[in-house]
Amino acid sequence: MTTAGESHGPGNVVIVDGVPPGIPLAEADLEVDLQRRRPGQSHIVTQRKEADAPEILSGVFEGRTTGTSVAVLVRNEDQRSRDYGDIKDLYRPGHADYSFDAKYGFRDYRGGGRSSARETTARVAAGVIAKKIMEHAFGGRVVGYVTQVGDIQANIPDPAAVTLKAVEQRPDGTPNIVRCPDVDAADKMIQLIEECRKAGDSIGGAAEIAVTGVPAGLGEPVFDKIKADLAKALFSLPAVLGVEYGIGFGCVNMRGSEHNDIFTTQANASGDKKIVTKSNRHGGILGGITTGMPIVLRAAVKPTSSLPIEQQTVTREGEPATIRTKGRHDPCLLPRFIPMAEAMVAFVVADHWLRWRGQASN
Repeated sequence: MTTAGESHGPGNVVIVDGVPPGIPLAEADLEVDLQRRRPGQSHIVTQRKEADAPEILSGVFEGRTTGTSVAVLVRNEDQRSRDYGDIKDLYRPGHADYSFDAKYGFRDYRGGGRSSARETTARVAAGVIAKKIMEHAFGGRVVGYVTQVGDIQANIPDPAAVTLKAVEQRPDGTPNIVRCPDVDAADKMIQLIEECRKAGDSIGGAAEIAVTGVPAGLGEPVFDKIKADLAKALFSLPAVLGVEYGIGFGCVNMRGSEHNDIFTTQANASGDKKIVTKSNRHGGILGGITTGMPIVLRAAVKPTSSLPIEQQTVTREGEPATIRTKGRHDPCLLPRFIPMAEAMVAFVVADHWLRWRGQASN
């Protein structure tokens, strides 16, 4: 996957190489996840208005992939570059302004430029292609959801049982704007996000991503462990400060006898025995290779750095200053982070399946 684009440029484009031929793909397929990611979808996210309508430029003919590079363009339509004119020489706390200047000596100050989360529109489009590869190849499914906002934690007994419908809709059919399948926790999360927004502040949280239907044997034993590639993929997303899988940091106070997942067998749909584990503290990965159990990951997402309240900072010349960030920003990144995380996880799993297919003896 290669992406190009900035927050306030004409648009964002992604080129995906290695897509197998013959997979059904249309712009309408891409629109589903892009609409889940787009700004302005509820009152608890940024009110920037973007249609995020994808345009397939290459790699698809008569509704199917051709096996050549797939290129997708998503145009920007609602930039307000004037919101950033007053702060172009100020370093925003929590942002990459100073590090960009240190690296390049020059930067696009409008909305963060290349480091803006606006770039993820392209990756979400690519993730749809990866999801289709997974579904077509082995019936794989990726579902992400919010598990925590601030100190409010959701109760999710079985990550593998969470459905996309439960993430996107409440039991009464109304939109689940915070994308937490625990309705009671979701209500409290929404209230907390609204409180932070009214105070001119923001709040962080955590997301969980579950991958089901994954065959055993994907990944490499040393440098290309699938857990390492998944972590790299999630860390490449804006605002991610931590990634864990399975029991994660919960292992630090456990004994080996408590942590080990016991192997057993169960009959599959055809009646054949399948090797599984009684629990899934290993998160579907052992030795960097999938076991066939669901892959379960979590990502910690920091609070939005752009705040309308006054903060201390310095100018490019190092002079003390204060700053208020104008523009339209998410008081909590988690609701729109979910399709981004799904996309990156799907891309890694699909890529490892293609590698495995090329080297498997059977």
